[in-house]
Order: sequence, then structure tokens, then C-alpha cells
Amino acid sequence: MPVDVKICGLTTPETVTCAVEGGAALCGFVFFPPSPRNLEPVAAKPLVNLVPDGITRVGLLVDADDAFIDTLLSHVRLDVLQLHGKETAYRVKEIRERFRLPVMKAVPVSRIEDLAIGRMYEGFVDHLLFDARPPRGATRPGGNALAFDWSLLANSDWKVPWLLAGGLNADNLAEAVRISGATTLDVSSGVEDAPGVKSPQKIRQFLELAQEV
Repeated sequence: MPVDVKICGLTTPETVTCAVEGGAALCGFVFFPPSPRNLEPVAAKPLVNLVPDGITRVGLLVDADDAFIDTLLSHVRLDVLQLHGKETAYRVKEIRERFRLPVMKAVPVSRIEDLAIGRMYEGFVDHLLFDARPPRGATRPGGNALAFDWSLLANSDWKVPWLLAGGLNADNLAEAVRISGATTLDVSSGVEDAPGVKSPQKIRQFLELAQEV
């Protein structure tokens, strides 16, 4: 059964077009300066505009304040705000209500107990994203090419749709789906030639394989 794919960290017209034409269900754009995939809101506008209606435009934020989100949304039309920092459930609820956009909350996972964090957000989000917990000292919360034990999610029941992220690539996506039961995958570093440098060839390959799972 084919799975949906979110290509995250797109930074060039070529790779956005590749993701769109390859059948990505979601296109993600990063707004977090420490990331090699970071975009300034003004620069992001023409890229996001390449994504047609019907494909979800996701903006990844890390502990952003209201002023930054206001500025971002004044330049860029987004469908979902992905919160990838240490936002509390209260802050998530506040952002969702203030900006009237669906919210996706990232949950860092390394052990079964971490899933309890996801339960704290279930009533305040539209999507959950389970990503590998970053290593100690990491400067960014995701896109670190690390996977976690996918079996932790097997047979789990959630009130909202969820995505699997963390260390996914063309070689392991089928196994990740089989073990975790994920129906949507989020890939970033796994379709890159170098940090922040997306490969059109790897994007196409990942999307093709996702249709064959």
C-alpha cells in the first residue's frame, strides 16, 4: 500500500518542482537559522508558491515567537505549522488558535516512555510527528540523519494522524513502514547529497519507492 511522503527542508526551485512532480503529499520549508536548510521568509515566498493547491505546504518552526510567525505568514502562504522545538502544550494550543492554522507537533523519541509526550499534545494538534531524539549537544532538533526503534510505534493508537521521521532513506523506508505501521513518512537528510543540499535523484527515488511499499 503506497504511503504519503513529506519532503522537508526544500530550498531550491528545482527540488521543489521535483517533489511536486514526484508525488509528494507535503512539502516542508524550514525557518530556523541554525539549520543548513533555513530560509528567510522573503526568499521562501517564490519557492512555496511553486507548490500547487492539493499538496500541503508546511512551515517548520522551532520555538518561534508570535512576531516571527506574523512576519512569516505575511510573506508565505502555509497550510500547516510544524512546531519542532520545546513548545509546551499550552503554547501549541495558543499558536493554533491565534494563527488559525493546523499544527503539527514533533515529538523526539528514543525510548517507549517518550511516546507519553505525544499523548500530552493529542488534544491540541492536528498531526504528530515522531522523530529521533537529537544527540546531546546538537544544534538542531531534527534533520540529523538519526533513526529510532520503529517498533515503539507498532500497533499504537493515536487520535490524530502521525508521521514518521528520523534517518529515513531509500534503503530503509520499506522496513520503517513495515515495522512502525506508518502511513506517512517525513524525509530530509535521507534525500540529500550534503547537509541542506537536496538531490533531485534521491527525491525521485524515495517517492517512487514509497509508492511500492
